[in-house]
Parts: sequence; structure tokens; C-alpha cells
Amino acid sequence: MPAEPITFFNRLTQRIETEAVYGEGFLRFTYESQLGSPPLHTLVKRTAFSRWYGRRMDAPASRAKIAPFLQTYGVDTGEFAAAPDSFATFNEFFYRKLKPAARPICAGENELAFPADGRHLVLPDIAACDDFFIKGIRFDLSALLGDAAAAERYAHGAMLISRLCPVDYHRFHFPCSGVPGAARPVNGPLYSVSPIALRKRPSILWENKREITVLKTSRLGDVRLLEVGATCVGSIVQTFTPELAVTKGDEKGYFRFGGSCFITIFEPDKIRFAGDLVEHSRAGREVYARMGDVAAEACS
Repeated sequence: MPAEPITFFNRLTQRIETEAVYGEGFLRFTYESQLGSPPLHTLVKRTAFSRWYGRRMDAPASRAKIAPFLQTYGVDTGEFAAAPDSFATFNEFFYRKLKPAARPICAGENELAFPADGRHLVLPDIAACDDFFIKGIRFDLSALLGDAAAAERYAHGAMLISRLCPVDYHRFHFPCSGVPGAARPVNGPLYSVSPIALRKRPSILWENKREITVLKTSRLGDVRLLEVGATCVGSIVQTFTPELAVTKGDEKGYFRFGGSCFITIFEPDKIRFAGDLVEHSRAGREVYARMGDVAAEACS
């Protein structure tokens, strides 16, 4: 039986497209086959494996991987802030900066920006989601936040799940202005966050290693920002300064090598997601959009 492809709606082209999955063979073996289960649980999900792979991507020899990667995945080098041949390692290329003009930030006063490039899924009412990737699975907000009181507060709030693939720009930004607190780390394993893995184990998003930041805003209350690690993510690097006011679009940090995920959680009745996000999420389909584009608007 042929493997089910991963499709998404591309906001840029206005078409439904099929994702070119980096390391697809390895992912399907570890998450979809009986033979892959033992190495997944004894090795792949463990932090040591991702640290080992991250060190490989920091080695000078990894520089040779950059040119084939660019050619295979058609990455637009014209957006880069530095020349492609200036990176000393693959990891330096992976968490590259872009020219400011490459990711304009939506300017509307009521508009909220996507925090990262990626494929995005929304839950307009978290408590009403009973089929998270698998029928009958509810998103476990209490486990994700590690805080039962906070989970109750946000139970009927809205969630934006932004999944970054290895081919994406891997710096993440603030979706709105406010004052961020310090990032709180929550330990956990490092499963893949690809739909290949999530279709088998949706709980990955509230099990994986993650960091949680509370962004205090004047209009939207407290917005929860979470970076979720994944297999082969060397580390989550925060570049912002806690308790220092930020503006929509300011850089918050970056992921080192690997696919990863950024989750944004809003209090109830504070925002309305863009129509294409709601439409495609209801169909179980992600929407590809870039950091800085409009993700939602504040309720009046």
C-alpha cells in the first residue's frame, strides 16, 4: 500500500501541494513500521541522539551538504543576509538570517503576524478539538503547559501550531508587541513533529522538550509562546531579553538543525484567525505561510 502523502495549502501559490519531506524514508521506517519501533524508543527519541547529530552539523565537513541541499529543495538564496558560500557549517546555514525585506511584517494595528515560516494549523477553540490528528484525541493543554491552572484559563482559547521543516527559515519572532518574561524549559523526549509521526502519536506535541514564554500585552492579555524541539534539533536558542518590551516581528530566537515547532496560545475571545487557516484546519490540512504575514486579527 503506497504511503499517504503529506499535503498542505500554499498561501503563496493558492494551491494544495505535496510536501517534499526531508529524510522521509527514515521517518516512515521509524514511525510506520514494526521494525522501526525499537530504534525509535531506544535511540531516536533520546536527547543524546539529537545532540550527536547536531554536533555533526557543526563540524566543518558538514559544509559540503549545503550546496546539494539548496539544489534539491530550491531554497531562495536571494533572501539570505549572507552569501551561501560564507557559512562554515551546515548549522550556520540552517539558522541563517534573512534580509529584512524578505519577510515584511504585517503593518495593521489589529493584525497578528505568523511567528515563523512553516505549515500552520489552528484550533480556534482548544477545548472543542476532539480529533487532533486521530479521531477521538483531544489536545492535552494541561500536559503541554505543565500547569493545570493555566490550562483551565486557556481551555477555550485559540492555538496556532507552526511546524517548521528543515527547508524553512528557522528563526522565530514575536507575533505581536508586548513584554516577554523569561523562557521556562520543560524537559522531554525529542520525537519528530512531522505529520508522519503525529498521525501515529499526536501526544508528541505535549511530550517533547519545549520552552514556554509568557508575553504580556496591553490588548490580548497574556499570550503563551512555546518552542517545541524535535528529533535532531541541536538546541533552542533564545535571543530576546526578558522583561524588555518587544515589537511585532522582533526576533525571539532560533532552532539549530532539525524540524521543529512553534506554538502560540491566546486567551479566549481575543483573536480571530484568518479565513484560510480556519477552512483548511477544519479539513485537517496545514497552510504554508511565511513569518510576518497575517495570521489573525485582534477582536474589537
